[in-house]
Amino acid sequence: MRLTRLLVAAVTVTALGACSSGGGGSGGVDGTPGGSGVRDPYFPKAGNGGYDVGHYDLALDYDPDAEHVTGTATITARATHDLSAFNLDLKGLDVESVTVEGREARFNRAGQELTVRPPDELDDGETFRVRVRYSGEPETVTDPDDSEEGWLPTEDGAVGLGEPTGSMAWFPGNHHPSDKAAYDIAVTVPEGYGVVSNGQLTGETTKGGRTTFRWHTAEPMASYLATIAVGDWRISRSTLDGGLPVYTAVDPEQAGASRTVLAQLPAIMKWEQALFGPYPFSSTGAIVDRPDDAGYALETQTRPYFPGAPDTETLVHELAHQWYGDSVTPKTWRDMWLNEGFATYAEWLWTEEHGGDTAQETFDALYDGTYFEDEAANEAVWAFPPGKPSDAAHISDSPVYQRGAMVLHRIRQTVGDDAFRALLRDWAAAHRHGNADTDDFTAFVEKSAPGKDFTAIWDDWLYGDGKPERP
Repeated sequence: MRLTRLLVAAVTVTALGACSSGGGGSGGVDGTPGGSGVRDPYFPKAGNGGYDVGHYDLALDYDPDAEHVTGTATITARATHDLSAFNLDLKGLDVESVTVEGREARFNRAGQELTVRPPDELDDGETFRVRVRYSGEPETVTDPDDSEEGWLPTEDGAVGLGEPTGSMAWFPGNHHPSDKAAYDIAVTVPEGYGVVSNGQLTGETTKGGRTTFRWHTAEPMASYLATIAVGDWRISRSTLDGGLPVYTAVDPEQAGASRTVLAQLPAIMKWEQALFGPYPFSSTGAIVDRPDDAGYALETQTRPYFPGAPDTETLVHELAHQWYGDSVTPKTWRDMWLNEGFATYAEWLWTEEHGGDTAQETFDALYDGTYFEDEAANEAVWAFPPGKPSDAAHISDSPVYQRGAMVLHRIRQTVGDDAFRALLRDWAAAHRHGNADTDDFTAFVEKSAPGKDFTAIWDDWLYGDGKPERP
């Protein structure tokens, strides 16, 4: 995130369950340790308190046949209070050593928590560097909604997908969207494999039958948006008007099916920049894998991931996320509708402006229960309010997407088209590379249109249970 990062609460830890230790054993933590979570309403153990990451330098060596990773993560962070110990999120994998500022540090494991005790207490405001050497077979993580993320082996390699908590399966870090950072990711694989990641490719070297790919992301990125895709790729490089680099990687089996839709990427980017404002990153593109390699598309930063060739609306959706979700990132997982509602409404606007149903017609079909062919799917839109998903298993359910978009349409109806388009741009600009929550958004809307009354929209559409009365 940008300079005004979320300050997470320090939680005093008086005892830790020891899983493994290095550099002299483990035991109780005295002094002022950082918290073992940021108390996210749906994932309370995600993230960690007491520090703010500025940069990840990840060096991984991957053996696709053995599905084995050897990695070194060098994390540069700033202490947000005096720290006698701090935690990193890491699921599975074996930790071989940890150093802080080049000196061996004690550590131990308990579940997804890797607790590090620096040789000397870190002072409030001090910038420090922690290096973790680790190895093993990365895990595939099953979400509360039974979808899979983390490290997914594929027929010709693997892909790392992180939403909401899967990135901790392949590198240690502060894995909560409230702590964004720059990244350098280097991955070494057998010669003949390709590696695609976020940002820009800065190097590709081959030695002794193994190739190292180096990727750099300068802009802040939440860890759930980081990706590594290992496999056989057909690479296309180009630039948009204005010089923005485009890098697409397509599985050869999907080259024919994806050619037409990917040819629309420049037009979609031009349309979205006109609507949402300047593109917030230094490159764009896409990764198109095989249909069975993952069960969903994901807005991985600068380079959305698709299992199989996407349709136009899905490409519009995932590219819109680069503004809403990737640049303006939620403070907690409760705020998912700020990602998905905006990206879904982008689909509505694209369809409206390209010869399809108007946004009003889409809104009416959802309200009338005729949008989906399945009756249960139409009823599911009203299962809970988008501003307050029922639990972690439902943060990606229909109300977050469709009813979230309906909230935006109600705002558009209230303020008018011109003011709504200005709001879309101004919201993206106001929180560019930062974090925001629903309260930030409602306050922003009210300030943008001081003469309008949004009470019914917030009470009935954003937070209200059940189906509101027809507007």
